Amino acid sequence: MSDRFRLTIAQLNATVGDLRGNAQKARDAWQAARDAGADMVALPEMFITGYQTQDLVLKAAFTEQAVAAVMELGQSLTGGPAIGIGGPWREGDKLYNAYFVFRDGKLVARVLKHHLPFKQLFDELRLFDSGPISGPYVVGDARIGSPICEDSWYPDVAETLAETGAEILVVPNGSPYHREKLDLRMGHMVGRVVETGLPLVYVNMVGGQDDQLYDGASFVLNPGGKKVVQLPPFQEAVEHVDFIRTAEGWQAQPGLMAPQPDAWEQDYHAMMLGLREYLRKSGFRKVVLGLSGGIDSALVATIAADAIGPENVRCVMLPSEYTSKGSLDDAADCATRLGTRLDTVKIDGARDAVSGALAHLMEGTQPDVTEENIQSRLRGVMLMALSNKFNEMLLTTGNKSEVAVGYATIYGDMAGGYNPIKDLYKTRVFETSRWRNANHRDWMMGPKGEVIPPQIISKPPSAELRPDQKDEDSLPPYEVLDAILEGLVEKDLALKDLVAQGFDADTVRKVEKLLYISEWKRYQAAPGPRISTKAFWLDRRYPLVNRWRDEL
Repeated sequence: MSDRFRLTIAQLNATVGDLRGNAQKARDAWQAARDAGADMVALPEMFITGYQTQDLVLKAAFTEQAVAAVMELGQSLTGGPAIGIGGPWREGDKLYNAYFVFRDGKLVARVLKHHLPFKQLFDELRLFDSGPISGPYVVGDARIGSPICEDSWYPDVAETLAETGAEILVVPNGSPYHREKLDLRMGHMVGRVVETGLPLVYVNMVGGQDDQLYDGASFVLNPGGKKVVQLPPFQEAVEHVDFIRTAEGWQAQPGLMAPQPDAWEQDYHAMMLGLREYLRKSGFRKVVLGLSGGIDSALVATIAADAIGPENVRCVMLPSEYTSKGSLDDAADCATRLGTRLDTVKIDGARDAVSGALAHLMEGTQPDVTEENIQSRLRGVMLMALSNKFNEMLLTTGNKSEVAVGYATIYGDMAGGYNPIKDLYKTRVFETSRWRNANHRDWMMGPKGEVIPPQIISKPPSAELRPDQKDEDSLPPYEVLDAILEGLVEKDLALKDLVAQGFDADTVRKVEKLLYISEWKRYQAAPGPRISTKAFWLDRRYPLVNRWRDEL
């Protein structure tokens, strides 16, 4: 009996629907594990299909081809380590989230997910059926148990595996990022290790899919809960982990301990990677955005430069007579610092043409937000024209504060295919901009240094759609607005709770009203990377028409 067991963690990036590409990634990882003398290579949950598939997995043709791809892959891998890989499995009218284990071309185990997540952004209860709790499977001289993702967040699956002879827990995951997520995962996994007395290997996916980011950060815990291996976040990694059999059972040997950055860096990395992945997986190589001279568009331009390189970013200034010289200068300064292209398209003529065309219908009315929105929508038209003509994805630049209260023009500055800062409140936009000016990492393709001009960070925000306009003419100061939104959106607090914290009752009512009446705009908004636990779309789903208002 061998007293050593080598496991290869394949923290890899799958693409939804790319069955051949995902299978090739798995094959490459298996070959690396074989060359390293590993006994098994473990890939993440639903790896063959990519994750999350949403309703794509309900399409019978897709599921059949995914299962065929898993079987073809597994049966072709002989003369090397076992391989564990996630994918769908259908039995009659039941559809399961499964984990397939092959050894020398033979299927030795098929584990079915028991606990199906249905909160926050997950909806697996409507996609899959719950499988029975599976027992362990044998690989070489080790008995492995594999709770699939959510199965490891509850005691029953891991305890059953331990009671039926499992010696090592290998947990395949498709666990998406949100701020401070690693600490949350670690708490649950330490619980499973303490309860079972078994070492645990947490194998997570990495990469972006639509609005979700999978941050990897896989790890290994020994009995007692001590972490002995930590993989890096947001990057692919293939790491070999050795286990030694002792009188107390298998113990993982200390290995790579990659540092885990703070929340500011992880959020920035998530936004950058979300954009990079969305572009790559949807076939775009370049982007275009309106650069106004304000902080939101400056930060989006910076994220884009870091994601795909400044040479692939087109910034466009779209001035009217309300655009200050300072904004023009700031936009030019920012583009120069970043090294992006900057074009200028004046909107005065187009605005006058639209105003003239509508004059006979609007005669006798006073200018108001209607005329302001015409300007914004004309900018959207021009930016979309450039996007169409040059195959450059249009990025929108509204922060979470603006998206929350509808301080954005539908079909205007909301036009576009992706919004990198959609889940970032305005106050965090300022702090994130300061962080990026002070920090540069090797995963950034943009230049080092102070790329966002300090005057952009320090000046009062303005849409510049009328003379001397400031955001605070229409909204509470962002420090106040964001604190109220934090309560209403992130914590689901009642109005009375916010008033008890010292916020003005009328201001709280106004913010709540704006939040609810803007739901229809968010329904049509571009996707953006999820970095909080209450990102708009899957995390927070409200009716478009809603007459209920909280009462004080």
